[in-house]
Amino acid sequence: MAKTMDDILHPGLSDTPPGYPHAPPGWSPTDGEQAVADDGLVLGSAHWEVVCALQEYFARHENQVSNLRELHDALEEKFHLQGGRRYLFQLFPKGPVVQGCRLAGLQVPGGHNDPAFGATY
Repeated sequence: MAKTMDDILHPGLSDTPPGYPHAPPGWSPTDGEQAVADDGLVLGSAHWEVVCALQEYFARHENQVSNLRELHDALEEKFHLQGGRRYLFQLFPKGPVVQGCRLAGLQVPGGHNDPAFGATY
C-alpha cells in the first residue's frame, strides 16, 4: 500500500534502505552511524532493532510524537523479553530515546531533558 503521494506518483522508486521499511526519506544507516559517532557506541544488531522500532513508531504516529511517556512505554514493551528499560539503557547509555532517535534519523522530541528518558544536549 502506498504511504505517500510520492509513492503513488513514482511506484517502485522508494529510497528506503533494505531492512528499514519505515526509515525517514533520505536516511541511511551510514547517516545514523555518523550522527552518534561521538557517543562512543559500538553498534550491533540490537541497536538496529531499536532503530527499526523507533522508525516504525514514528511512521505509525505520522511523525508526531506528543507523548514522550507513550514512546518510552512502547519501547519498553517492545523489548520487554530482552529486559525492557534496563536492556535499552545498556544499549544506549545516554538514553534510548535521544540516542536512538539520532541514530534512526528522527527528530528528538522537544523538551526531552529528563535523565530517565535520556537528556538532549
